[in-house]
Amino acid sequence: MSIATASGTTAESFSKWRKIFFPIHKFELKKALPLGMIFFFVLFNYTCLRNVKDTLVVTYAGAETLSFLKSLCVTPAAVIFMLFYVKASNILSNEKLFYCTLSPFIIFFGIFGFVLYPMKDVLHPSLETISAWQAAYPYLKWPITIIGGWTYSIFYISAELWGSAILSLSFWQFANQICKTSEAKRFYAFFSIIGQLAMFSTGYLGVYFSDIREKVPEGVDPWGVSLHWLMGMVVVGGILIMVIYRWIYRNVLTDKRFYDKPYLPGVVQEDSAKKKKKPSIVESFKVILTSPYIGLIALLIICYGISVNFIEGVWKSQLKLSFSNPNDYNVFMNKFTIYTGISTMIMLVVGGNILRMFSWFTAAILTPTIMCIGGTLFFSFILFSDKFILFLDKFGTNPLAMAVFMGATVIVIIKGTKYALFDLTKEMAYIPLDEKLKVQGKAAADVVGGRFGKAGGAGFQAMLLSIIPGSTYTDITAIVAAAFLAICAFWLVSVKGLSKRVEAARLAHKDQA
Repeated sequence: MSIATASGTTAESFSKWRKIFFPIHKFELKKALPLGMIFFFVLFNYTCLRNVKDTLVVTYAGAETLSFLKSLCVTPAAVIFMLFYVKASNILSNEKLFYCTLSPFIIFFGIFGFVLYPMKDVLHPSLETISAWQAAYPYLKWPITIIGGWTYSIFYISAELWGSAILSLSFWQFANQICKTSEAKRFYAFFSIIGQLAMFSTGYLGVYFSDIREKVPEGVDPWGVSLHWLMGMVVVGGILIMVIYRWIYRNVLTDKRFYDKPYLPGVVQEDSAKKKKKPSIVESFKVILTSPYIGLIALLIICYGISVNFIEGVWKSQLKLSFSNPNDYNVFMNKFTIYTGISTMIMLVVGGNILRMFSWFTAAILTPTIMCIGGTLFFSFILFSDKFILFLDKFGTNPLAMAVFMGATVIVIIKGTKYALFDLTKEMAYIPLDEKLKVQGKAAADVVGGRFGKAGGAGFQAMLLSIIPGSTYTDITAIVAAAFLAICAFWLVSVKGLSKRVEAARLAHKDQA
């Protein structure tokens, strides 16, 4: 049986199982598959970079450094990036903007893996020098550590920005511009399923290229060899992203079945460009900051960032105690990535059907609910772990090993829900908006909102760690747990507020269409 589409194309109807697992028509594969492949390589690089950045910083300086990096370095870098991005979006076509955003990241990661890391002993101050500085300025212990390993810090900042600038902003902005709402409901879960294959690939390759200490010649830095392979994969992945992106512009967006706007989004028409005055950065900020709709989306992103940062900060402090060698740490993180991919695949099947069967609010409220329950269980165990020593000893384990396992389990479930429901509902919220808010509003909500989310949690923890010089996560866990519950409550309220605006915008968009 076939049905007629809006573009006049005849398409087959879906069987019961295909409607659940693969609700895409055959003729739509020309559009859906290349978009899915872009997402695959973007997420492949993101996952690899995320594991490497944590390995570099945590094994070098400790998990406590992460809070200071996120609050003092990553957030200012994100704001600066957003300023340049908004300005560039007023000058460059969308296609050129994508290339200009992606290229600097690929170049830097290649330079780091093959030039900066091998020269680390020359570029970094000695450990004795860093210790002397910390002894002289005890209240600046963690910032001094960041400066001491400055190439690692720059890598961490760049890897963090990849998640916001390329994954959250560039890819989803492109998808939102060329996909209709009817397509998004079927395509977006499919994109994420393909993207999760990247997590499996990165996880297995990461384990293979990190678990090599016994395979390299004596005297050769095994972590340096691992970085050569890992950064080489990132560079190749970045090049493939640009190649596929270019193919879509030349072969998909010229097809009226898939893109029926009067002109291609990547092509600047001279006449309209001359007549239309581009808004300044100040005017762009005014539009962004005066939109309650965009503000609520940003609040959701901020709440997620703060709450997951609270859990991860305490969890990674436990990881550092268990895995001090960078190769061992990265092996564990890549195995963690594999399990996250499995969790996400399961949640994507469930989440895709939740999106089709229930309201936007029902799908959006699940992430903060799961976050609140899982985080409460994890913090409760950390705070009262001494009560379980004798019980765990009977099973041949200990509180540290159990804390690592429990934290990993909670975060795996949360990440799966985030990719399957939080990201998809967030992206669907942008679709009814006009083109200006889609581009500039998304830049503010995703990039700056995402960074302030992480920086909010990191800044709060950094403040606590700075009050008492030499303190660790063990000393501040109770306060972090209380703040976590407060943020989750605010998140739940924000979802309710945004759901009303999403429904109103959807109805208004439908009437205009």
